[in-house]
Amino acid sequence: MQFDLVDFRLLVNIAEEKSLSRGAERSHLSIPAASNRIKNLESRIGMDLLYRNSQGVTLTPIGQSFLHHARIVLRQLEHLCGDLQEYTEGIKGHIKIFATTTAITELLPEPISRFLRAHPDVNITMQEHRSQHILRAVTEGSIDIGIVAENINHENVQLFPFGQDRLALVAPVDHPLVGRREVAFAETLDYDYVGLWESSAMHSFLVDASRSLNRPMKFRLEVGSIEAACRMVSFGVGIAMVPVSAARRYATSFDIRVIELSDDWARRCLQICVRNLEQLPVFARDLVAFLLATADVSAL
Repeated sequence: MQFDLVDFRLLVNIAEEKSLSRGAERSHLSIPAASNRIKNLESRIGMDLLYRNSQGVTLTPIGQSFLHHARIVLRQLEHLCGDLQEYTEGIKGHIKIFATTTAITELLPEPISRFLRAHPDVNITMQEHRSQHILRAVTEGSIDIGIVAENINHENVQLFPFGQDRLALVAPVDHPLVGRREVAFAETLDYDYVGLWESSAMHSFLVDASRSLNRPMKFRLEVGSIEAACRMVSFGVGIAMVPVSAARRYATSFDIRVIELSDDWARRCLQICVRNLEQLPVFARDLVAFLLATADVSAL
């Protein structure tokens, strides 16, 4: 059975877009050409890859299996191209990382910048996501490295301790909660919040925590960064939940107070997550080793 890399990319794009037409557009194919490719692929396999309906398309079980292997093949091809670029364009490799809000804003900037200075032949793409999405991307082979913030025991990934994710409340100096050494998350839900944008991993995490208490969060304002949230808190717009290291740092610049959270989930271990360390390209393995060498699990 022979496969075409164009078909691999097409199916991945269709799955991610949940639409044949948008998948075709991402693959730079016309809709008829994309449809014919999928039909020919299904004919060769002897089974349907897609469920088709008026709302779009979804993958059949065999389609899910095909997608999993297609992502692995395409990722390995990217690794090959990265290695070959060393001899053509001077860029040796490209590493794709998904990480939590705390990892991206607090723990990764300094070691990543040092790694890139020491490795001018490597490029990195880094995106913020929730832990479960990161784990799925690692197991699917669509990223090289993940940084997750939950106690995960998954047989299909390898995990390495990296740091600590601890959340704290920041409040205006005249807020009713100021003066408390610590506070439960449930108590904070009586007050207006300054939150990060809805697309952020932190926003989704806190909304899920409030839903588990059957209490809504009252977002008065949503902003694009932790610094902006702390600044708006200093002007009395509301309270905010941020990594404790950021809270303490901005408390030296803004008129805010830091209050610890008593909830157990506010303290989580960050872990580096990879599918198989030995199968990573050498430059990605070098980054994992570098992060582990600079990690301080008691940093927060």
